[in-house]
Amino acid sequence: MFTGLIEAVGQVRSFKQQSGSSQLQIASSLVDDDLQLGESIAVNGACLTVVQWDKSTFTVDVSPETLSCTTLGTLQVNQSVNLERALRLSDRLGGHLVSGHIDCIATVRRRFRDQNAIRFEFTVTADVIRYLVEKGSVAVDGISLTVNKVADEMFSVAVIPHSLEKTTLLDCREGMRVNIETDLLGRYVERLLQGRKESSGGGGVNLDFLAKNGFL
Repeated sequence: MFTGLIEAVGQVRSFKQQSGSSQLQIASSLVDDDLQLGESIAVNGACLTVVQWDKSTFTVDVSPETLSCTTLGTLQVNQSVNLERALRLSDRLGGHLVSGHIDCIATVRRRFRDQNAIRFEFTVTADVIRYLVEKGSVAVDGISLTVNKVADEMFSVAVIPHSLEKTTLLDCREGMRVNIETDLLGRYVERLLQGRKESSGGGGVNLDFLAKNGFL
């Protein structure tokens, strides 16, 4: 599990793509004596496993499934990526619970200044927009953000200067693609209520109602 609070921005050193699997090497300040083989690190929001590391870089395996569901397959050498190590039970939960399992790839529809913040609008598919609610949480390339507005296949967030400067959103422009993970609590609630619906023959799940009444 992760929190969506980015610890460092790393740089891609190499990306060896093969038919069966691929390996991504990243240079980062997160590499220290505490890092261990098999540890989970979120790279642009995708949970990956450390298979090798040295004094300045670490290497992770990337499966074909991950390549097909995320933007990782388009990474280039020297490109910046958001990094977060897995949550310890003793850590503060400053963002929200993030699993590192990407739901979809979104496209930056619009970027513009809104007083002291930068507002981003993203386009997503209808099957994902249903899990996004105003004032709820979303992870964009692994960054925990608050949803400001939700419309048909579009949602927006406002990013403060600190978050902008400490993440890859600083260089994110219109037309670029990002990894999206919706709040997993909403998915669990829907699944539980769906089970009740199937067993009782009741109506469907109204996620907007649940959100407005504090269940999501």
